[in-house]
Amino acid sequence: MRTLRSASSILLACAVAGTAAACSSSPPASNSALPTAGSTTSVATGTGGQAATEQTIAANWTKFFDAKTPLSERVALLQDGTTFASIIQSQEGSALESEASASVTQVALTSPSQARVSYSILLDGQAALPDQRGIAVLTGGTWQVGVGSFCGLLELENGGSAKGLPAVCTSTTAAG
Repeated sequence: MRTLRSASSILLACAVAGTAAACSSSPPASNSALPTAGSTTSVATGTGGQAATEQTIAANWTKFFDAKTPLSERVALLQDGTTFASIIQSQEGSALESEASASVTQVALTSPSQARVSYSILLDGQAALPDQRGIAVLTGGTWQVGVGSFCGLLELENGGSAKGLPAVCTSTTAAG
């Protein structure tokens, strides 16, 4: 069985984009199951309705964690992604990255430009970090993993400390 430390390494290997508890602590309001894969990367709230928006958010979140998603697309699916491009790139091709993925279970829109995401980090299809919560943000027409969510995973990997992480991680604790 893998330890929590291994599980946090898996998170980074997936392109590190979630929320390990560093974001919203309240559960999402929606109970609808959502797909875990898809090719849509941008939809503004209201285009196609709330259900379509929630599906886009789930698809983008999952795609960010998919090892097959090109680096440039992963960077585009992360709020302030260019700040973290070297971190994401350093994980490409690792054995853990190829075994890890994310499964989104719920999305709840909290405003026209923000949503709460419930998800699990999987290792070979088994939950390594179940029932995580994160924040998705709408930026330039694309639903992205919130920088606070990503930073929460980086902190988990860094033993709970923001020391040595990009400056945006110490200034975005409320960003989700």
